[in-house]
Parts: sequence; C-alpha cells; structure tokens
Amino acid sequence: MDKDSRGKADQHNSRGIELADRGWLDEAIKEFKKAIDLDPESAHAHDNLATVLAEKKQYREALSEYLTALKLEPDSATAHYNLACFLATHAQDFSVEEYKEAIELDPEYPDAHLNLGMTFADQDKREEAKTEFKIAIDLDPDDPLARHELAALLMDEGDYRAAIAQLAEVTRLEPENNEAWLDQGICYAQKGFYAEAEKCYLKARELNPDDVLLNYNVAALYALWDRHAESLKSLKRALDKDPARVRGWIAADPMFDGLKGEPEFEQLLAVQ
Repeated sequence: MDKDSRGKADQHNSRGIELADRGWLDEAIKEFKKAIDLDPESAHAHDNLATVLAEKKQYREALSEYLTALKLEPDSATAHYNLACFLATHAQDFSVEEYKEAIELDPEYPDAHLNLGMTFADQDKREEAKTEFKIAIDLDPDDPLARHELAALLMDEGDYRAAIAQLAEVTRLEPENNEAWLDQGICYAQKGFYAEAEKCYLKARELNPDDVLLNYNVAALYALWDRHAESLKSLKRALDKDPARVRGWIAADPMFDGLKGEPEFEQLLAVQ
C-alpha cells in the first residue's frame, strides 16, 4: 500500500475518533469504514469501528470487527484487551439479541425461550424472565429445568404456593433431583406445612445425605417445630461440613431463636 493511501486512512480514522467522542456515532462509522477501505489491514480502524458498533448495540458486527483486528495483530495486548472488554460488558446483551433472533425465526423454540429467561434472570429482569420460562413450559411441559428456574424466581419473590406447584412437577419428572426436593421442602416450611416439608427433606436426604444446605434447612425446620434434639443433630451435620458458612447463616436467621441459650446449641456455635 502506498503512503498516500495509508495517510488518508489515518486521517479518516482520526476523524472517526473525534466524531465518536462527540457522540456522532453514525458519522464515526462512516469514517472508520473509509479508513478500512483505504487500508484493510488497519487493525486500529477495525478496533475503533467495533467499539462504535458495540455502542450502537450492533453486537454481531462489533464482534466481527474485534476478531478482524485481533487476526491482523494477534500479538497486540490492546486488541486482546478490547475484545475482553467487549465480552465482559456486552456478552449478556449480545446473547439476548441472538436468543430473540432465534425466537423470531422459530417462535416455538423452547430452549431459546428457556435460555433467554435465564439470561434475563441473571440481569435481574424478573418479569421478562418469568414470561420466557412460562412460554418454555407451555412449549415443552415435560422440561423440568424451565419449571425449576421459574420456581426459583417465585421463591425469591415469596410466592411459595406457586413455586410448590412447579416444584411438584419437577420432582414428578425428575424423582432423583435432590435440589428440587430441597426447594420444595423450603417452600412448604415457609408456608408452615412442616410435615410436608419433612417428607421433601427426607427425599432429598436419601439422594444426598451430606448436603450442607439440606441439613441446615432440616435443622431450621425442627427448630421451628420444637423438635430440638433432631434440630441439633442436623445442625451438627451441617457444621461438620462447612462450619464457617453455617455459623454465618445462623447469625442472621431467626428460625433458630428457640434454641438460643440451650447449652448444646451454644456449644455447637462456639468457634473451635
């Protein structure tokens, strides 16, 4: 490439940076593309174009430009850094757009709705997540994962009755799912149905007897139920597995208030 073309490419690249700094993104894109037309091997121009495309939420096009810049300068720390920043900042939004594209092409794609719901849940967009999980369930009623994810959101919102309905289906579809039995037990305990909670916990214990969270919740149930000896037994099993974490949970948990002051309970909590 002659120096004149490279010099003009640099001018367009610099002009694009100025325009982008002013927020004139469409004009900046034109300048960066002119720079690339004049010098297709200008990694900086591809990098800068990618940054502006990402701001415009054109994630697929932005990723392509970042990868082009990296291909042109594979040993550039800056190129790797810029790609990493893009992925760290925009990966979830990028995936949302791609899931939506998949759904637009195939509205009856249950896995796309499920994964879109999970992404929305990660972004704390609860209503959007619940909508997608419900669509996934309607499309594939025998998918336990969509039901379990929906139940988790319902539990977070304190809607234990609705969560129980979903979890009952999960455990029907997946009888070996100890986490679903545990969650169902937690819901029953929160509603005050202690006998039903105990049944679910016992199912979970058959599948994973040493689970810390399970034994902790069993202890909490029996503490509320005034079955203190059984509560202390389960609490000891939880403490044996992860003492620091369990003591932290207890410190902020009113469910064990009925045990406070009992010598064995205080001894269990004492740091060894």
